[in-house]
Amino acid sequence: MMTSSKPYMIRAVYEWLMDNALTPHVLVATDMPMVEVPVEYVRDGRIVLNISTSAVQGLHMANDALTFSARFGGVPRSLYIPVTAVLGIYARENGQGMFFEDDEPQPPEDAQPPKQPDPSGEAAAKRPSLRVVK
Repeated sequence: MMTSSKPYMIRAVYEWLMDNALTPHVLVATDMPMVEVPVEYVRDGRIVLNISTSAVQGLHMANDALTFSARFGGVPRSLYIPVTAVLGIYARENGQGMFFEDDEPQPPEDAQPPKQPDPSGEAAAKRPSLRVVK
């Protein structure tokens, strides 16, 4: 089974935003398990966090979670955000970035796509052919 591409995409978009002198923000679903953020700043089960180097300390973006320290109202706080809780990463200045769909279960590896019926019934009888075009 392959690992999720989501943490790699988060890191790539973060680097792209920083290279372009933009301010990276993450949108986090706070109702997910293990999310540790200041609950007093949560609105409608979501929080937006500035993760620029000037706003956080010790930012670590692993394959399973984002961890860092930030000040809220002058009080330092440690945050833990599982990658599954990250809904998007984007630039404050222009909104460019990437948003993620909810993690959906993957089909089993041996699953086959459903076969589409051939309405004419002729597809099996005809074979593809090549011809020279000048």
